[in-house]
Amino acid sequence: MTKYKEEYYRLYHIHYIQYPDDCMENIYWLEKAARADFCNPRYVGFLIKDEKEWEKYRYLFMMHINLKLIEQHLRLGSIYDKQVIYFYDSPFKKQILENLEISLQCYKTALVYWDEAKVWYEKANGSSFNFLYITAKQEWEDERERIQNGKLNYERTIKREISRIEKNIEQLNQMSEKY
Repeated sequence: MTKYKEEYYRLYHIHYIQYPDDCMENIYWLEKAARADFCNPRYVGFLIKDEKEWEKYRYLFMMHINLKLIEQHLRLGSIYDKQVIYFYDSPFKKQILENLEISLQCYKTALVYWDEAKVWYEKANGSSFNFLYITAKQEWEDERERIQNGKLNYERTIKREISRIEKNIEQLNQMSEKY
């Protein structure tokens, strides 16, 4: 029986080629992980030495889950996204608009998860955790550090994509169906 965050997180996996169903499956498992309880510190897969380390582990885990949810929503949105609108796309205007709306919704949802990830980042980056690094989860610590120094900023990327899609939708709406 799957019950804890760590167990749900283990069900998350990346396919070589991700179809929409694969992305949605991963989103499902990650959202279940975000809502579930943490397991006992004894069963996280590495030694948790004290309560302070346990607290930072939980903050980093939630930050990481939200970052993975962003990645999955961006990947799902990119499947439906038409990067460039050409004049000869007018006969397919309705289908393209439907796909762009799906893509836009995915990107807007990713933006919500970015706000959530920043909340957990702030908690994991608190002054009480100075000089406390969870080396067993170095990739999570690296994500935290990259958010801190601005190298990981999904907000900029997501807003750029949303702006581009809105321009594409506007361009399609102005297009006549003559081709």
